[in-house]
Amino acid sequence: MAFDYKKEYKEFYLPKNKPTIIEIPTINYVAVKGKGNPNDENSQYKQSIELLYGIAYTIKMSKKTDKRIDGYFDFVVPPLEGLWWQDETELDYNHKEKFNFISMIRLPYFIKKDDFDWAVKTATQKKKKDFSKAEFFTLNEGICVQCMHIGSYDKEPETIDLMNKFIEENNYETDLSEYRRHHEIYLSDPRKCSAEKLKTVLRIPIKKKTNE
Repeated sequence: MAFDYKKEYKEFYLPKNKPTIIEIPTINYVAVKGKGNPNDENSQYKQSIELLYGIAYTIKMSKKTDKRIDGYFDFVVPPLEGLWWQDETELDYNHKEKFNFISMIRLPYFIKKDDFDWAVKTATQKKKKDFSKAEFFTLNEGICVQCMHIGSYDKEPETIDLMNKFIEENNYETDLSEYRRHHEIYLSDPRKCSAEKLKTVLRIPIKKKTNE
């Protein structure tokens, strides 16, 4: 049976719909960076998703090629994830044209940089498409508050408000920076699921408040 990260690591992918504190280990991803409104037709975000899945499935199906990846085991392609921010301001959902993003799919632990480079080259050759924007990306999130958001993406601020209140009540503060971003994990396919039933894991990096 294929290894499923969502089932094996439920604490990371299936939190309750109330905020909790969790420590996230260092994880490697295939990632694509971009900006702009993700909902626009032919947006950089939508283009990035095609690149991510192209690489992820090239790695998964390597078992049917001459490529032998050390430590390979069959796996379910993990869910789509994203880091989001806006320059010099908190996330403003009314101005999605100002969004910056890093869209990501988790890589299995056995994938090394040379395996990743092979996947980029192979996908480019087979699909006749440029996959060079895809990066081998390492994320070390550390301590975060996370919560399951159920509903449309536009209503995420309601859940974020709950998370911020929880952060304050527990003597933490947000720790957003160039290296620690607002993080989302998409457990539902919006093409097959109504907006009010969408499930999205939200994560906010935090640190303990310092006594001044």
